[in-house]
Amino acid sequence: MKRTGTIITLLIITVAFIVGIWYIYTKDKQDPVVYQTEQATERTIVKKTVATGSIVPKEEVLIKPNISGIIDEIYVEAGDQIKAGDLIAKIKVVPNASSLTNAKNNIASARTAVQTAKLAFENQKSIYNRQKSLFDKGVVSANDFDGIQNTYNQADQRVKQEQVNLTSALQNYDIIKTGTTSGLGAAATTQVRSTITGMILDVPVKTGNQVIEANNFNDGTTIATLADVDKMIFEGKVDESEVGKIKEDLPLEITVGAIENKIFDASLDYIAPKGVAENGAIQFEIKGTLAKIDSTTFIRAGLSANASIILEKAEEVLSVKEALVQYDPETKNPYVEVATGDQEFERRDIEVGVSDGIFVEIKSGISSEDNIKVWNQIKAPVGFGGRG
Repeated sequence: MKRTGTIITLLIITVAFIVGIWYIYTKDKQDPVVYQTEQATERTIVKKTVATGSIVPKEEVLIKPNISGIIDEIYVEAGDQIKAGDLIAKIKVVPNASSLTNAKNNIASARTAVQTAKLAFENQKSIYNRQKSLFDKGVVSANDFDGIQNTYNQADQRVKQEQVNLTSALQNYDIIKTGTTSGLGAAATTQVRSTITGMILDVPVKTGNQVIEANNFNDGTTIATLADVDKMIFEGKVDESEVGKIKEDLPLEITVGAIENKIFDASLDYIAPKGVAENGAIQFEIKGTLAKIDSTTFIRAGLSANASIILEKAEEVLSVKEALVQYDPETKNPYVEVATGDQEFERRDIEVGVSDGIFVEIKSGISSEDNIKVWNQIKAPVGFGGRG
């Protein structure tokens, strides 16, 4: 029995020894974990948010007729540069039969009123001449003669007033029939002229189209759209999650999809005080004025564009990757680990600045010569630790 117990004990010791040797051998075959390092570099860090939109003229002018009719001729087309006062189109007036008849009746009434006033004037003139002769001889008193002279002057003024009414009726008839009349200049005209200097963006009408003048009940027909294409703005929208980060006068960097490798500078001028629901999210309109565009670049109105709104910018500052920075769980202060020897590191508290989500500015705590621990663990290459 004693011999059996001894044999079992020896077997247990032998197995434990073999297991221990196997464990040590296995651990020795596993590659140790090593940490790579990186150094801080100088770069420009920009913190920004992006808004989508389009490039449009700062001001668009809609040219509308001041008289209704049919387009007789159009003298411009989209893309033309014109000056204020240049002819855009000519309108042929189609008179309304009822208005034309009323205008003719008004002329007839005005002519009758003139004839009646002239007859009354001639009658008063005869009375005036007779009474003046008697007055000169001393037969009629001065008071009586003053009354007769006053009546004569009133008759004369009545003739003049009725002649003015006749002229007005004739002019009104001309306007209804032809769209213009002598003596009114540009107050009523069949010629549509530009009110500003700029480029024709659109001519939505064609020869033969009927147009309506602007009035209290109708906006009128747009004959042409003009704008100064040297003064362009960016119009876009930002999400409600971003609107709290931006403010007026922030710089913008505009990129236009149709113009490659070109960035246009702008300044944020307007942020809508009220958002609009779009696709389940609240969007706020923004506008930014583009800086003067060089003469070699032409931006067409309506081109899609993206605006990078520069929230913060640090030029040529010491920076590291955000992934290298750790934060103390208690104080929440940032720090990195700096190599002091072969796979030996020490903690260094740092002060950070602007971050773009990938790189962060380092204000103090490390230098460009320090080797900073990278937290992505890798296995040592074959041969590490003296093994071949």
